[in-house]
Amino acid sequence: MFSQLDRLSLDVDGRYATDTELLFLQIYLQSARLRFSAYQKLHANEADIVRSVEQKLRSIDPTLLQHNGQDLTAKWKRDTLRLLRYVAAAMLINDDEAFNDQILLWFQTVMRSFKAERSCNATYVVMQDVVRQYLTAAESALVCPLLERTRTLLSQD
Repeated sequence: MFSQLDRLSLDVDGRYATDTELLFLQIYLQSARLRFSAYQKLHANEADIVRSVEQKLRSIDPTLLQHNGQDLTAKWKRDTLRLLRYVAAAMLINDDEAFNDQILLWFQTVMRSFKAERSCNATYVVMQDVVRQYLTAAESALVCPLLERTRTLLSQD
């Protein structure tokens, strides 16, 4: 939303915005309560979500969080928690453009350097399933597209 507000302020310099130009604000305001609710649930349950994702990943492949014999679980947890928080913030303010440009592209570079594309793919597939256990269907519809975008971008070879 902040990216859209920035654009709007440039586009309407010296004039009133049209109804069409303000539509994104109306849409946001209609979904604000839902966004707040989803954000609060993610905040309250983040540790359980990450723990559950880790357990499911270990059941899928016990070596998934290892690289060249080194256990990267602690780093995975920090990065996963950080990205979950960024997803929650992007969903709350409805600014997936900034999320993509400012966070995901940087994380993609980092994950590629660690050759972590496979674990990223599995992490964000599993996380979507886990998050759905904590959120309503409507809340999940706001969060899961961001998790899917994360999966897609971070798992690219």
